[in-house]
Amino acid sequence: MGTVPQRLQRLLDRPGPLGDLLGRLEARTGVQRLYLATGSAAFLGLYLVFGYGASLLCNLIGFAYPAYVSIKAIESSSKEDDTTWLTYWVVYGVFSVAEFFSDTFLYWFPFYYAGKCLFLVWCMAPVSWNGSQVLYHNVIRPCFLKHHRTVDNVLGTLSTKALDAASSVTREVLQTLVSSRARLAAEVAPQLSLSHPEQP
Repeated sequence: MGTVPQRLQRLLDRPGPLGDLLGRLEARTGVQRLYLATGSAAFLGLYLVFGYGASLLCNLIGFAYPAYVSIKAIESSSKEDDTTWLTYWVVYGVFSVAEFFSDTFLYWFPFYYAGKCLFLVWCMAPVSWNGSQVLYHNVIRPCFLKHHRTVDNVLGTLSTKALDAASSVTREVLQTLVSSRARLAAEVAPQLSLSHPEQP
C-alpha cells in the first residue's frame, strides 16, 4: 500500500496527460514532480479561496479535463472508460442541478469554490473509490431504479401531449393561411377586373 506521499508519487508517475506534463516540467525546471504538484495544488486552492473568477476556474476544472478524456474514451475501443466518464457526467449533471438551487446561499461561504473544486476532482479521480462511482452506486442508481418507470410514463405522456399540441397548432396555422389566401384572392380579383376592362 505505502504511505500517502508514496501513493501520490505513484499516481504522479503514471503515464497520462498529468504525468506527462509534470514530467516535462520536472525535466525543464529540475524540481521534483511531487513538489510541482503540491505547489500547484496549494496555489490553486488559495486562488479558489481568494482569487477573482474562482467560479469560472472551478467550472473549467470540472469540465475541461473530463470533456477531453470523454472524447478520448469515445474514440477508444474500450467500453470501460466510456462507462467511467458517462458516470461522471451523470453525477456532474445532478450536482449542477442541485447547485443551481443552492448556489445563491452557498457562494457566500469563503471556501465554497475550493470545496466544489475538491468535490469535482474527487469525482474524476482515477481511483476505484472516486466520487462519481460512490455517488452513482449509492445515491443516483437506487433512486433511478426506484422511480424510472414513473418518469418514463410522465415523459411519454408529456411527449404525446406535446405532439398533439404541435399538430393542433400546425393545423390551425395552415387553416389560417388558406383562409387568408382565399380572402386576399377575393379582394384582389375585383380590383384586377376594374384595372383591365375587356376591350370589344
